[in-house]
Amino acid sequence: MSRQPAVRLDRLLANLGYGSRREVHAMVRDRAVILDGQAVTDAGARISLTLDLPERMTVKGAGLDPPAPLVLMMHKPEGVVCSHREPGRSVYELLPSRWRSRTPSLSSIGRLDRDTTGLLLITDDGAFLHRVISPRSNAPKRYIATLKDPLRGDEAEIFGRGDLMLDGEERPLAPARLERLGPCLAQLTITEGRYHQVRRMFSAVGNQVLKLHRDRIGALDLPADLPPGAWRRMTPEACAAVLAGGCEEPQSGL
Repeated sequence: MSRQPAVRLDRLLANLGYGSRREVHAMVRDRAVILDGQAVTDAGARISLTLDLPERMTVKGAGLDPPAPLVLMMHKPEGVVCSHREPGRSVYELLPSRWRSRTPSLSSIGRLDRDTTGLLLITDDGAFLHRVISPRSNAPKRYIATLKDPLRGDEAEIFGRGDLMLDGEERPLAPARLERLGPCLAQLTITEGRYHQVRRMFSAVGNQVLKLHRDRIGALDLPADLPPGAWRRMTPEACAAVLAGGCEEPQSGL
């Protein structure tokens, strides 16, 4: 059996956003950190990062937050942003408040603009993030677009050719697959993630996107029982399945 990595308790809790190391030492003195039913008395004790640690440790009476690496799926609602720097309410405010102090920090895997809803992945695992967004991954992303004007009928052929140029771009878009769902409703699957790509694609053919919703990344569908603003933790096995082209059901939210 491989040996589990270990880390000092004060460093672990500080990295998870529970407070500074000094504050963690105070919590330990107050017997607020419990491991396997016993109060931890040494803030410098080394803790093995086993997968069941969040079930074995409590801090101030609540279960330990999941250590890194962490991958979440969220149903992004309308009106929130994915950037740490962009003004306005962000998706990170939908998570427990101390998670904004985690080290390493959480980042979205790609972005959805303020008005776009749907499936969003959030992680502190840089290697996983880069594998998903790498152009070599060709991870398909599926969107449902509500349009201002009825579809003309030639959009699927134009988007599928692989020669559509967007304003300000120096290379054409990769082929995309469009399926007509209604006169003003389309399902579009792309393998790139250029700035406002779906909206700009429809603009290039003389139409305007009124509503945009992403319901799939790779083989991962947005669960029907995950309401806007809610999130779930994904297991390492589910993340590996996404990258491999399949996906398991994620765990329930913490």
